[in-house]
Amino acid sequence: MPTRHVSAYSYRAKLGLIVPPTNTVNEAEWAQLMPAGVTFHTHRMPLHGAGQDEALMADLSASVALLAQSGADAVAYACTAGSMTVPASRLPEAATGTTGHRVLTTSAALIEALRALGAERISIATPYAQAVNDHEVEFLSAHGIETLAIAGLGIGSGGPHEFVQIARTPLEEVRKHAVEIFDPASDALLIACTDFPTLPLIPDLEATLGVPVVTSNQATLWAMLRAVGIGDHLPGAGRLFAEH
Repeated sequence: MPTRHVSAYSYRAKLGLIVPPTNTVNEAEWAQLMPAGVTFHTHRMPLHGAGQDEALMADLSASVALLAQSGADAVAYACTAGSMTVPASRLPEAATGTTGHRVLTTSAALIEALRALGAERISIATPYAQAVNDHEVEFLSAHGIETLAIAGLGIGSGGPHEFVQIARTPLEEVRKHAVEIFDPASDALLIACTDFPTLPLIPDLEATLGVPVVTSNQATLWAMLRAVGIGDHLPGAGRLFAEH
């Protein structure tokens, strides 16, 4: 798919990325994975709670319009819980229709990735409080994916001011958390949240658990690259990128 504004560094594609204000992990992990000839360009957008659909769509449309000026071939709204609509396609389709630019979401990318891997029963590790985990289970169930086990670290239970703690979680703690919650009957492990550091853990966890590992940042980038016609199999990014 040709880019609108080809440059010395984006001769294959330009990707737009929208993240919450406190997110500092998504960009760092994408930077480690981005294939040659592809660049990504970021905008921060406020978080929206339940019942704020109109404000979400207004802010999302404005953010997409800003990123479109960079010549982005597609734009990702990279907030896992914040993009969980039923069906998963509702928000990206609405944003695409409103703005005229291709929009993807992390939640829709996760569904696409899990289906590509044939994962119907999964375990989920999150940094979230229980209320967000419950919402995630309902969302996945609505798309035919059964959650066998889920646990969070409880971040956010005291209020949104806690969200900055997610990115500060040590990798060894993320790994320990994921291994402890994993149900061996699962087809895959999902580690949710675009601000949760996970990328270096994927190969080791797949070898240890014997199943594919899907993470929010990995799945979103995979869906974005495939959407703009780039099928590179990126090393170190797990079976999702190796096989699909």
